[in-house]
Amino acid sequence: MSWKETILDFFDVFGPASLAVVSFTESIIQPIPPDLLYIPMLAETIGNVPMVIWLWLTVTLSSVAGSLVGYWIGKRWGRSFILRFSKQSHLDKIEALTLKYGTFGIFIAAFSPIPYKVFGWVAGMGEMEKKPFLLAGLCGRGLRFGLEAVMIGVYGREAVEVLNWFLENEIMLAVVMMASIIIAWLLWKWWSGIELEQSTA
Repeated sequence: MSWKETILDFFDVFGPASLAVVSFTESIIQPIPPDLLYIPMLAETIGNVPMVIWLWLTVTLSSVAGSLVGYWIGKRWGRSFILRFSKQSHLDKIEALTLKYGTFGIFIAAFSPIPYKVFGWVAGMGEMEKKPFLLAGLCGRGLRFGLEAVMIGVYGREAVEVLNWFLENEIMLAVVMMASIIIAWLLWKWWSGIELEQSTA
């Protein structure tokens, strides 16, 4: 039995509330994505639209609620932790990045394999406004879990297998995605820095 299965078995004692518990805690600190419970539950309720909607609302809202706790942790203790090992200038940079890219970053983290919890902590440290933080999380998480529900509803067990493959390779996909974003940013910076030579008559 893998460590993921051990944790899922532990949460399973909560019954139907297990999905909310896993989703809530994953957005704060624990490493198990709620999809590992959510996807099998969706597969068992194919055709039961009200139950699918209920599962979607449960996993989405509990995940965003957990991220709000992570935000509070980052705001309460993250800043003092950073200042203990770093300079004020580094914290100022975090605040500047949060102000400039915060909403987009939260949405991408909520939708993609990039750890959502980390962005919650950073948003708290950077004192990002709560309204855009929550809206970005709701949109990203809602879209992610909603697409999973639609895929399983349309393609059934085939979609379950594909989604499970993505979950098993989540870390690799996150690394590839982050590397792609960095490369794209560097290429854009290089392209923007090119100056056309002015021709003189």
